[in-house]
Amino acid sequence: MHAIGVDIGGTKIAAGVVDDEGTILAQTRRDTAPDDAASIDRAIADVYGELSSKYDIGAIGLAAAGFVAADRSGVLFAPNIAWRDYPLRDNVAALIDDKVDIVVENDANAAGWAEFRFGAARDVDDMLTLTVGTGLGGAIVSSGELVRGAWGVASEIGHMRVVPGGHYCGCGHEGCWEQYTSGSALVRDAQAAVLTQRARAARILELAGGEVEKITGPHVTRAAQEGDALAIELLAELGRWLGEGAASATALLDPALIVVGGGVAAAGDLLLAPARKAFSEQLSGRGHRPEAPFVVASMGNDAGMVGAADLARI
Repeated sequence: MHAIGVDIGGTKIAAGVVDDEGTILAQTRRDTAPDDAASIDRAIADVYGELSSKYDIGAIGLAAAGFVAADRSGVLFAPNIAWRDYPLRDNVAALIDDKVDIVVENDANAAGWAEFRFGAARDVDDMLTLTVGTGLGGAIVSSGELVRGAWGVASEIGHMRVVPGGHYCGCGHEGCWEQYTSGSALVRDAQAAVLTQRARAARILELAGGEVEKITGPHVTRAAQEGDALAIELLAELGRWLGEGAASATALLDPALIVVGGGVAAAGDLLLAPARKAFSEQLSGRGHRPEAPFVVASMGNDAGMVGAADLARI
């Protein structure tokens, strides 16, 4: 029996039928409104109706960006969707006629689980996934088990405090790791460079159509791939923060592998080479322990969908 994985974003959901080998057999998507939680419920029920008409479905996994309850029934809090103590599982179940298991999972956990089961980390039992996108998400697998914590909100690794009194974070605190290792951090630093080093930032600004506020992470990555010195420096700085933070996380977790995903990972070794260097320099007990390699995630944009479906079967 197959499962449906649903990756819930701020303005759309992507859903797919996934078999037990992690293969997506069919996909669909729907537009949603982040300030209308009920519209997301309806969209999930709608894609279930479409996909279940063609496949035998036994479970639905919902990958949600936010704090997921320990019993995986709903979302305690989400930064970009109007979910506050929201009973997502029960609301969706009320819209579906069939008896089907519904499981809610954090989106970064779902993506990390997909890498562990079917992707870059399928050959290890202990791994750390870092999703470097708009923010910094994390997933931890220890001894083959996904780490959720006592209340379901473990692995919010982007909100480890790395710089006391540092950049303000949307979580309400200052100096969180994701303020230094994320697409948002890359854009912030690139925009600042336009003001302080305008001549060196010319190529990045050109790619953004000459408008500072339209600079994106892919603009910086493209410029770096072309050999632009400033863009290379910006990605290297991001990589340094990634490596240093991963070294601190490794002191706690001791993973066999560190998987780096998310949009910024498209920069490849422009990001990972400085990350590996900083990781080695900051790793405790260096020279007296194995060093976890950094690898790029292999599941791409389908990871959340595949991981959510697989976790729904467990």
